Amino acid sequence: MASGSNNWNVGLRRYSAKKMVKPINFYCFAPKAKEVYLIGDFNDWQPGAHPMERQPDGSWTLQVPLHHGHHHYQFLVDGEPTLDPKAHGIGRNTLNERVSIIAVS
Repeated sequence: MASGSNNWNVGLRRYSAKKMVKPINFYCFAPKAKEVYLIGDFNDWQPGAHPMERQPDGSWTLQVPLHHGHHHYQFLVDGEPTLDPKAHGIGRNTLNERVSIIAVS
């Protein structure tokens, strides 16, 4: 082996948080709602992509695997865009509408 060779790290892979996926739980309290969907940048804002499940206490829940980073989202409660009061922050989408932000690390 030549001196100064770095063959010791052959086969090692770099850790990248961007490639990691983490299950994130979303909760929406809407006891009178007939249907609730989660929309966001992670599903191209498509209303039917992530239907939430009604719980006995009137909340709606859903677990979504998300990549590291900040994600914009809203709840659609009976078709009405709704911010998440427990969001990590508020941002703006491409239409300059207010949306919730979650940080995944």
